[in-house]
Amino acid sequence: MIELKSPEEVARMRAAGLLVGETLQLLRGAVAPGVTTAELDALAEEHIRSGGGVPSFKGYHGFPATICASVNDEVVHGIPGPRALRDGDVVSIDCGAIVEGWHGDSAVTVPVGAVGEELARLLAVCEEAMWRGMAAARLGGTVSDIGGAIEAFVRAQGEYGLVQEYVGHGIGTAMHQEPQVPNYAHSARRSPRIVEGMVLAVEPMLNLGTRHTRLLEDGWTVVTADGARSAHFEHTFTVTAEGPRVLTALDGGAAGLAAVGASAAARP
Repeated sequence: MIELKSPEEVARMRAAGLLVGETLQLLRGAVAPGVTTAELDALAEEHIRSGGGVPSFKGYHGFPATICASVNDEVVHGIPGPRALRDGDVVSIDCGAIVEGWHGDSAVTVPVGAVGEELARLLAVCEEAMWRGMAAARLGGTVSDIGGAIEAFVRAQGEYGLVQEYVGHGIGTAMHQEPQVPNYAHSARRSPRIVEGMVLAVEPMLNLGTRHTRLLEDGWTVVTADGARSAHFEHTFTVTAEGPRVLTALDGGAAGLAAVGASAAARP
């Protein structure tokens, strides 16, 4: 069953989303060669708790940390630890927080020092795919419109592996709710209609090589099957009569949505 939120409940989710957005902004600035993923995790937990929130991930099905920190070929759900980041790495940081019972969830992939053009483009394509997915969401449309927009954009950019095993989701009083939000085209006939009060997390994961993944023995960390680098971006958003509103973006998504709108309008 899909949980629909009242305007007052969406406002509470915005508070959780802002705390997540602020935490990721803080962590993005802290990423540097020599910093460990455990240090990033400690910084995230302190900021979330000092902001009146509770980490969504810590203890979730036994997950031991506040953030997921996935480095290089790690796609998602990497466990923070003593690993020090190195120049040329990329680290995907997934973060969630609960404020007054409501969840926010967002992720960003950050380059460590200087990265090559191929890797920088992977990050840019993955992030734009996320924004294009949200921009495609309209009241009266279907959830399938989101995945269709993501896949169409990615396929037009070259040979990237668009992960299918892990998808976006509904979010609210629980971190993971119905409906699932695939990052690829799927049947609109079986896809839920987008209605006011629906809140979704969209999160494409994109690889430089194959789309296939495998799970490590720790039971959490997902890596690319071929060892290629990966990127992951995520935002929590809702859809209004005026269009998408991004609850985990500090500006409500204005800049990101405007950028993909301008890019689409410029295409012949």
